[in-house]
Amino acid sequence: MQFLSSNVLWGLLAMLIPLIVHLFNFRRTKKVYFSNVSLLKTVETNASSFRKLMHRLIMLCRMLFIAALVFAFAQPIWSKAKKGLDAKPQGINGLYIDNSLSMQNITDNKRYLDLAILKIEELLSIFNRANNLQLVSNDFEGNDQYISNPAKLKDRLTTIDFSEQSRTLEQVYTRMHSVAEKNRPSAENHFFMFSDYQKSTAGVLENLKVAPTDKLYLVPIAGNSSPNVFIDSTWLSVPMIREMQYNTLHVKVFNSGDKKVEKLPVRLSIDGVQSSSTTVNIGPNQSSEATFKFTVRGKGEHQGKIELNDQPIVFDNSFYLVLNASPSIKVLHLYNQKSPENYISKIYANDSLFSYSSYAASVFDPAMVSNANLVVLEGLSTVDGELKNNLIKFVNSGGSLCVIPSESPNAASYNAFLGSFGISGINTNNIAAAPQNFIEIVEPDKATPFYEDVFEKGTFNAITSLPKALPKISWQGVGERLLLFKNGKPFLTKTKTRAGQVYLMASGLQSKLGDFGEHAFYVPTMYKMASLSAKMSRIAYTFNEENISFFMPNAPKNANYKLKNGKLELIPIQKLIDNTLSLTLPKSADLGDQMQMSAGYYELMIDNKKVRTLAFNHVAAESRMERYSPADLRKIFDNQPNVKVFDSIFDDGFKSDFADTSQGKPLWKYFIILALIFLLIEIFLARYLKTT
Repeated sequence: MQFLSSNVLWGLLAMLIPLIVHLFNFRRTKKVYFSNVSLLKTVETNASSFRKLMHRLIMLCRMLFIAALVFAFAQPIWSKAKKGLDAKPQGINGLYIDNSLSMQNITDNKRYLDLAILKIEELLSIFNRANNLQLVSNDFEGNDQYISNPAKLKDRLTTIDFSEQSRTLEQVYTRMHSVAEKNRPSAENHFFMFSDYQKSTAGVLENLKVAPTDKLYLVPIAGNSSPNVFIDSTWLSVPMIREMQYNTLHVKVFNSGDKKVEKLPVRLSIDGVQSSSTTVNIGPNQSSEATFKFTVRGKGEHQGKIELNDQPIVFDNSFYLVLNASPSIKVLHLYNQKSPENYISKIYANDSLFSYSSYAASVFDPAMVSNANLVVLEGLSTVDGELKNNLIKFVNSGGSLCVIPSESPNAASYNAFLGSFGISGINTNNIAAAPQNFIEIVEPDKATPFYEDVFEKGTFNAITSLPKALPKISWQGVGERLLLFKNGKPFLTKTKTRAGQVYLMASGLQSKLGDFGEHAFYVPTMYKMASLSAKMSRIAYTFNEENISFFMPNAPKNANYKLKNGKLELIPIQKLIDNTLSLTLPKSADLGDQMQMSAGYYELMIDNKKVRTLAFNHVAAESRMERYSPADLRKIFDNQPNVKVFDSIFDDGFKSDFADTSQGKPLWKYFIILALIFLLIEIFLARYLKTT
């Protein structure tokens, strides 16, 4: 037996009071004289012995009454834990409350999170004056690292709200156990986890191994499974959005319930105005695809929002995205022998989609290369020196390079330059530029991803003649073959290298070298090169991504970037390398009160000036409502006897189970009853003594 308030045991000294009173009877005696006392001697002797016995019994009852009362206030508990040399010292009592978004689910007209808070408050009343308590939520706050008392934990419970962050049970246990090891190593700890045990976020439970010194108690918070329909993902048919043209947005809608959903309305709004709507039919635990045709007016960013109406779980009824219409694609044309017809300029200079600039390679500025999306290198016999180094750096950092050879390319220089990208075995061709030496370029493979959306019907029957060209260089088959000569050798290839890509053409664009620049293949080929070189920002991000990266041309170095959403301002960890900005979002635990991130639009700011808009959404896994049942949990942890699974948070005797398990069975009620019994015995003895 142990006492929670052992200092109260000093009250046992009060037992000396009835002892002193009974041992030293201070009442004055009166002498009564009788003429003949011979007959009273026997009666006096017997009565005196009886009274002494009764007085001693009364004294004992009073002492036991005081002792029982003192023991009751000392809060005795009976623990089933081992005693003696093998007994472990008392560790911490850790409480985990799952405050993920799925805890918005409702049972008995109460949200799961509210039920968990209510039960934890009841549990804290059992611990009373204990100072070995720990409270952990999904936010992983700094306060989680400290043990405290019930009063402080109750105050923290009033501030807990839903978190965008979900945690696996293994992560939670590791955090709780590390605190226990830091504060009370080798002690016996009790960890209580209040959660809905969502399968999609709980992690691989088989990997959760509980230490021998720990006791883990799993408390499911669940009612009837609530169906939930949510937006799983979105994507565009064509990555590049053109203004005033039809664009197609695909939306995957998932039904995690066990009943079919019919004719569910789904709406697309752009800049706050509904643009399109449709309905979907979704089978149980299945997905359906909704397709939206939309147009946007004006270049630049447009805020898109997909909405559906699904009750009672509403946190995932909206999906935010940013549509960047007609982004400016920077094309840099560096030349030595430029075609007289200037085919490159005709493609890119007269379209507002492109930001086109053209310079002689001998006077190029390295800054121009680093800020471009596509560099077209035309008519250079050799590529070396600073130009070579800058182009290699440009491609490796994610740029696109198109190499169009001159009439007399230097094989050694080309091998040294293109060898950096894995293109080797380059040979030159000195055949005279005459039409009879031209070779036909065959139709591209309609299954090639590069050309799959170029021709409307996917065939080339409407093309009556094929282009011809004189190959000036040949190379080993590296990368994707986009266009081939009739003899099987490549005319145009695409080679991916690190983050960038290199397009290599076998011939120049001059008319004396062929008619590719005048053919129907030329325009879509060059357009596709440029469009694929555009570093398109993703239309949406999720909060569980540790790092997000995107292309930021002309970004000032050592700038201080901020993310702003209404009154919320965040300063993420940031890194700028070769015009690529990487941001690391702050954790929920790093944010102050009333600063939790929520789904929506976040403006990327530099010196209070918006440079970009990012859309953040909830993790789709959080919307899948399938849960582990108590039977499932018991089966998983069957081989770990120090893990106990409760049937429900609504179990009768829930608090008493926790009290008995964590601190032992409280005995103060029994000592109160004993005190009353001793008091009644004393009253009975006092009455009986008066009547005798």
